[in-house]
Amino acid sequence: MTKTGIGQDSHAFGNKDKALILGGVVFEHPQGLKGNSDADVILHSITNAISSITGVNILGAKADELCQQGITDSAQYLKLALSDLADWQIEHIAIAIECLVPKITPKIAQLKASIANLTNTKISDIGITATTGEGLTAFGKGEGIQVFSIISVSKI
Repeated sequence: MTKTGIGQDSHAFGNKDKALILGGVVFEHPQGLKGNSDADVILHSITNAISSITGVNILGAKADELCQQGITDSAQYLKLALSDLADWQIEHIAIAIECLVPKITPKIAQLKASIANLTNTKISDIGITATTGEGLTAFGKGEGIQVFSIISVSKI
């Protein structure tokens, strides 16, 4: 038996006092993303994709509770979602990123390694694409970042 989940997340730039973290990797950029947590849109998108499989929403009330306790690392939210997968094994994660800045392609290998480590999957089971969206949206105009993720899992 297999299942497929989809997740999305987006955040605007605007926090000069926060590092820009994507997929658990720090990017050199003059602004971080707005959000209660570290606003890691890639990990949020993957967390939401897992939630679409398990039916247990992590982002929202649970993540807000953790933020109030000082837990702002999005990897912790992802770990909660992964624990809900219990008897399921991740087969593949596909990630599509839309942003003008920063440039994603130079860090794709590092992103895959980080996400593979966080999700206990193989690097070869993670696909990442990036686009500027030709400037048609706020993300393509450099105002923030949007990410869609699709995750495929199979019963253990």
